[in-house]
Amino acid sequence: MLQKDRSGQVLTGASALAAEKYQQALDAYYCYAGDPMGCLQAATEDSPGFLMAHVLSAYLSLIGTNAEAAAAGVAAFEAAAALPGSERELGHVEALRRLLAGEIAGAARTLEAVTITEPRDVLALQVGQVLDFLLGDSRMLRDRIGRALPHWSRSMPEHHAVLGMLAFGLEETGHYDRAEDAGLEALSLERRNGWAQHAVAHVFEMQDRRAEGVAFMRADIDAWTRESFFQVHNWWHLALFHLGQGEAHEALKLFDGPIFQARSDMALDLVDAASMLWRLQLHGVDVGDRWAPVADIYEAKAMGGAYAFDDAHAMMAFVGAGRTEAQAELLQAQARAVGDNVGMVRDVGLPVLRALQAFGSGDYARVLENLRPVRNIAARFGGSHAQRDLIDLTMIEAASRGGDQALHAALLAERQAAQPLARRRFHQAA
Repeated sequence: MLQKDRSGQVLTGASALAAEKYQQALDAYYCYAGDPMGCLQAATEDSPGFLMAHVLSAYLSLIGTNAEAAAAGVAAFEAAAALPGSERELGHVEALRRLLAGEIAGAARTLEAVTITEPRDVLALQVGQVLDFLLGDSRMLRDRIGRALPHWSRSMPEHHAVLGMLAFGLEETGHYDRAEDAGLEALSLERRNGWAQHAVAHVFEMQDRRAEGVAFMRADIDAWTRESFFQVHNWWHLALFHLGQGEAHEALKLFDGPIFQARSDMALDLVDAASMLWRLQLHGVDVGDRWAPVADIYEAKAMGGAYAFDDAHAMMAFVGAGRTEAQAELLQAQARAVGDNVGMVRDVGLPVLRALQAFGSGDYARVLENLRPVRNIAARFGGSHAQRDLIDLTMIEAASRGGDQALHAALLAERQAAQPLARRRFHQAA
């Protein structure tokens, strides 16, 4: 008997038991919580020819993880590529093929085609939005989801996932009120939706509503932390709110606890650890020897040249820990970029890496020389507005330390104009 998922998508090669396990994996992935890989292992053990179980395993293993997981992701892709499937399912296989070739934009467009035809394929929507995030494509973060909305209603079980994605897309395109509403509605349907939680946190961050952000994050910590593989990023948001209120001790406490206590080598977690320490130092906080273990993990990964946005955070760690040899090796690794990362390195990544290195050596004029041409196009190397704000914060501090008072005052003024509730430290400085 032909099996289908809850949204009505055909599941080629699945038994009834395997389809059930796959649905459990999907539900976990939609919330970024639980054990989707365990469910998928059970599904493929029962039905080795279950194409979409291999596909989801590959997605989970290849994006934002570590070398070991990525190797498992390649194996999952190879298993999927050898199997027959529907046009929709083969679209997922093609997206994985392009992703492995470094064609992030191509993979995103492939999934765009899937969801234009199959707007209730939540997996294609979710992975597609993650790829839009890697590309820094704010419009597609919104419009990929907006196109599917007419096919969804509140009564459908996966609607919370669609609303959570919509919230993030609206936030990244500046529709903050609508983003907050969509995110809160998603959480009302599924309190454990970590993506919706993070979307609302982004709204508070961009509007500088720090106290509200702290209250929101602390209101139901269990919901977004229990069994969550996205919790580090949400803890990072809470630390950011505290830092913005001048509570550096709280940010440090969170860094030493849930942000870096486990010393995860997952790419997404390392980005949060490095960016939090860099922000603390820009705020004049002595972080002690906290840089060393972050730099140790980045050195052990030795994956420079794979994705410019991650490499920028590796450079922060190497600069913070004083690892000059690692800095030089990371810069050399940019020549190994392939696929879309070639353009990311050329347009933004390499200037940002050079600027961060210059900041560490006290050459603040070179920091500004590298960052001023790229800050307005920094989305080209991925991330969110909140994450890329580190470029502006570094420029402000470089202008101050380098004695360029006119530029320093101008940068503070533009920040105040853009955010009337400007971040406390810079507002006081002005």
